[in-house]
Amino acid sequence: MKVFEKLIFPNGSEIANRIAKAAMEENMADLNHAPSEALMRLYQAWADGGAGLIITGNVMVDRRAMTGPGGVVLEDDKHLDIFKRWAQIARSQGAQVWLQINHPGRQMQSNLGQATWAPSAVGLDLGKMSDRFSLPIEMTQTMINEVIQRFANTARLGEKAGFTGVEIHAAHGYLLSQFLSPLSNKRQDQWGGSLENRARLLIEIVKAVRAVVSDQFTVAVKLNSADFQCGGFSAEDAQLVVEMLNELAVDLVELSGGSYEAPAMQGQARDGRTLAREAYFLEFAQEIRKIAKMPVMVTGGIRRKQVAEQVIESGVDMVGIATALAIDPNLPNAWKQGQNITPTLKPISWKNKTLASLANMATVKFQLRKLSLGKKPNPQVSPLWALILQQTAMASRTRQYKHAMANILKARG
Repeated sequence: MKVFEKLIFPNGSEIANRIAKAAMEENMADLNHAPSEALMRLYQAWADGGAGLIITGNVMVDRRAMTGPGGVVLEDDKHLDIFKRWAQIARSQGAQVWLQINHPGRQMQSNLGQATWAPSAVGLDLGKMSDRFSLPIEMTQTMINEVIQRFANTARLGEKAGFTGVEIHAAHGYLLSQFLSPLSNKRQDQWGGSLENRARLLIEIVKAVRAVVSDQFTVAVKLNSADFQCGGFSAEDAQLVVEMLNELAVDLVELSGGSYEAPAMQGQARDGRTLAREAYFLEFAQEIRKIAKMPVMVTGGIRRKQVAEQVIESGVDMVGIATALAIDPNLPNAWKQGQNITPTLKPISWKNKTLASLANMATVKFQLRKLSLGKKPNPQVSPLWALILQQTAMASRTRQYKHAMANILKARG
C-alpha cells in the first residue's frame, strides 16, 4: 500500500511513510511557555503510534503574540534543554519532527492584554463574538522586519534543539494568511495590493529561515487552499503562491483552508459520510500537485484508511491527520497491521458556526488532555462539557499569562 512507502524530500531527507500527525493546538506549555511534562507524554504517544512525520502544535515566535495563553514559545535559548528533550521524545521511534512556527496577528484574544499586529487595522468579523478580539495595529516596516527575524530565529533554535524541520504557518487566518488575503490586507505599499506584494512577507520569511538553517533541515509551508470568504484569498491565488514557492528551497507544502471567520479547517463542521467530503481539500491538492515542484500534503478531516489510500493514489504525496490521531494515536500502526479503524468524534450540529468550531476544538483538546495524562481518550464526550472545561482552563491560563507579562514589563522598568 502506497501510504506506507517512504518519501524523500527535495533536501534529501526521508520519512518512512506518507502519514503525518498534523498540527493541533495543545496549549500545554509550562508557566515559562516551554514544553511541559504533559506535552512530553502526549508526543511519546504519537511517536509510538507510527506516523512518519510529526508536526507540533503552534510554537510561537513572540511571547507577546499568542494563539492561546498556554502556548509554547521559542524565542531564545533559555529553555533549550527542555526543547531538546521534546525533540528527542518525538523522534524516539524514527519519525521526522517539525515545529509549526506561527504568529497570530489579529487572531489573538483581547483578554490576553497584548496589542495585536496585522497588515491593516481591520478587525475580525465574528458577529456577536467580534469584541473578543481587539482592532489590530497596522504594522510598520520595523514591525515587519522584526517578525521576519523572529521566524528565522525560532527556526534556527528549533534546529539547535534537534528538530528535523519547521513548518511556516501561512494558513487559518493567522498573520501570514492575513497578509495574503485582500480582505485583511488593505496596504498600498510593497506589502499589499497585488498578490506578489501580499505574498512578500511569506517569501521573505522562507528566505530568512533558509539562510539560518542547514541544507538538511526541512522547511515546509502551510497554506490555505482558500479562505472561503467572498473576495478573499482564492484557490487561484494559492496556485500562484505555490509557483512562487517553487523558486525557493521549500521541501513540502501542506494545504488546508479557512480561518476563525470561516472555520473550514474544522473537519467536524463538514459532512464526513462520503470519501470525497472526508478529504475535503483533496480536489484542490490534486490541482496544486500538477504545478508544485515540492511534495504536497493535504489535511482536513481524514480519518479512514481508504481515504488516506485514495489521497496517495491520486498523486498527493502525504496525508495530514489531526483529530483521528487525537482519538487514537496508534492509528498508523493499526492501519499497517490491517486493522480498518475509523476514529470519530461526536458530531456537532449547532447553528452558531463560531461556537460549533470552538466546541470542536475543545472536544479535540479534551482527547489530547486525556492522552497527556496517560489515559484513554473519550470521543463520546459531550461537546458542551468539553467546551466548558476548555473555557475554564483557558480563563485560568489567561490570568497566569497576564500576570507573567505584567511581571516582565515591571522588570524592564
